[in-house]
Amino acid sequence: MKIQVMGASLEIRQGDITATEAEAIVNPANNLLWMGGGISAAIKARGGETIEEEAVRQGPIEIGQAVLTSAGKLQAKHVIHAVIAGQDLKASEESVRTAMRNSLTLAAQRRINSIAVPSLVSEKSSMSAHACARAMIEETIAFLENSQAIRHVFFVLSDHDTYDIFKRQLETMFSR
Repeated sequence: MKIQVMGASLEIRQGDITATEAEAIVNPANNLLWMGGGISAAIKARGGETIEEEAVRQGPIEIGQAVLTSAGKLQAKHVIHAVIAGQDLKASEESVRTAMRNSLTLAAQRRINSIAVPSLVSEKSSMSAHACARAMIEETIAFLENSQAIRHVFFVLSDHDTYDIFKRQLETMFSR
């Protein structure tokens, strides 16, 4: 599913974020920037240890903040590490919103035109996928309405259920 927001495109896809053709991909991170499990582990496995080494050198950072590293062997040029949780790995709606906003801001500051973002919370999180989808989509639309810096945002979801949740959320928001 794809929509236009102020000349930029927002698209929801099902797939592997590590294989997405975008200038930057987002890694949902902890505040120490270790890449131990889930999407972080997949990014590190495919892109190489360099990504984690560069990230850890910039940490620890506050929850909600974002940092940029190279993308190692990935197709993308950069990885944006969006800190959604501390060491307890519990994300909140506020941390997801802030991390999403700061990731987009960082991409715009670095003149990154396309960014691929996974769901920032997993099924292990205390935050629901529905709340996560709503927060991420609302923050992205608000950003795109006020900035011409990013031309393409892709939400790349690895499983069909999460894809459906994001798709329904976007459809609901644009059917009003």
